[in-house]
Amino acid sequence: MSAPKLVGFAGSFNRPSKTHVLVQTVADLASEQYGFINRVYDLHDVGASLGLAQWRKDLDDQARSVIDEIVSADALIIGSPTFKGSYPGLFKHLIDLIDPHELRAKPIIIAATGGGDRHALMVEHQLRPLFGFFMAHTLPTAVYASDRDFTDYKVSSEPLANRINEVVGELAAFFPHPVTRLAAAE
Repeated sequence: MSAPKLVGFAGSFNRPSKTHVLVQTVADLASEQYGFINRVYDLHDVGASLGLAQWRKDLDDQARSVIDEIVSADALIIGSPTFKGSYPGLFKHLIDLIDPHELRAKPIIIAATGGGDRHALMVEHQLRPLFGFFMAHTLPTAVYASDRDFTDYKVSSEPLANRINEVVGELAAFFPHPVTRLAAAE
């Protein structure tokens, strides 16, 4: 039996990116705890064809490959930078190219970054309803990080690390922890 696949997507073009760092941090911890094979992408990985595509068939191979990875994942981490209280347009455009049935019942960790606390509800008011439309299982704990939670593009705040640990623990409802599986087998 192969390891489950976890795909992270950071809806940012910037490199370095706090959103990418946040998604990667969550993915690394989840992989360590559950044995996931993980890959994290961002809008830069999707490439230029996204902005020109009206339909998924209009995407180039690079962009289609990223969407294929997203829809074939066993679990997702979706992170977005916050612009004017919401997610960026190209991030939403990418999501619009995914058929709703492709994310149905998929566990998703939702996360966002922003300049300050003013944007903290973006995960609840924007991302959770978006993936609710897809009938995905957004995990109860959403992760929001502001600029003060990072030092040199690394997660540096204890409260953020605690939220990350909490949401990664919630994956156990979908993927029994390897230690639990071993203990049950004995």
